[in-house]
Amino acid sequence: MTTLKSKLQDDLTTAIKARDELRSSTLRLTLTAVQKEEVAGTEARELSDAEVEKIVAREAKKRREAAEAFDQGGRAESAERERAEGEVLAEYLPKPLSDEELAGLVAEAVAEAKAGGAEGPRAMGAVMKIVNPKIAGRAEGGRVAAVVKKLLAG
Repeated sequence: MTTLKSKLQDDLTTAIKARDELRSSTLRLTLTAVQKEEVAGTEARELSDAEVEKIVAREAKKRREAAEAFDQGGRAESAERERAEGEVLAEYLPKPLSDEELAGLVAEAVAEAKAGGAEGPRAMGAVMKIVNPKIAGRAEGGRVAAVVKKLLAG
């Protein structure tokens, strides 16, 4: 079993014993998503920590989007619950990149792509291919794409 998955399960046990309903329900849903991913496809497999981290990130993103939708629908209580669940999941994710760190990594990738002969807006794909492995879940794709576009245009 991966260390992140076992940490999630240990924390779930602790949350259940502490009668922390929010934490236990959030971790249950996340572990269910992990198990569902493990049995998806033609044969069951053990997920790596990186794959489990991607699932946790996907679940956290779902919570952010749901909170926005509840806010727009005028359901503040439900939006607050989704935000709280997102905060629980954020504890299991790497610290997000600051704007300065992100801009620095993207600038390096742009320079690398230009050295490879990619220029202008058409270089977006090449730059994203270079920068995505370096960022690996520490920044959302839309945020990264916006910085790439800005640096390629300017």
